[in-house]
Amino acid sequence: MDFMHDQLSDGRSYRLFNVIDDYRREGIVIEAGFSLPSIRVIRVLNQLLEWREKPAVIRWDNGPEFISHEFTKWAVAHDIRIEYIQPGKPQQNTYIERTNRTIRYSGVSKHLFEKLEQVQEYATEWLWFHNHERLYKSNNGKPPLMAA
Repeated sequence: MDFMHDQLSDGRSYRLFNVIDDYRREGIVIEAGFSLPSIRVIRVLNQLLEWREKPAVIRWDNGPEFISHEFTKWAVAHDIRIEYIQPGKPQQNTYIERTNRTIRYSGVSKHLFEKLEQVQEYATEWLWFHNHERLYKSNNGKPPLMAA
């Protein structure tokens, strides 16, 4: 899991909360928002737990959303181990960093979105393409959902 940020055409900053499955390279969720505090991150993760199997481990950086008391309590309550990467070592979370770069260069940087809803719509379409059509050598040349 990781965050990335960009700006709307009017200069307002927005963030994307990206979650992937390292093993299958599957994009799980991309959530757009002007503010994505730990409470909102937890809400997104609770929604994921309603339709996906609980992960044993979540890996991410030491951002304020991820080290908050609310988040650590949530992880303990769900019996999910947290693996924080070392500060300044994004290479310890390479799959999400690569996904962030792909999202940025394949689309987010190429568009000037006027509204946050447009960002979310684009992110949802990108996620569908990524999971159903984008081919991965590590998945024997198949998209993530075809390799599962």
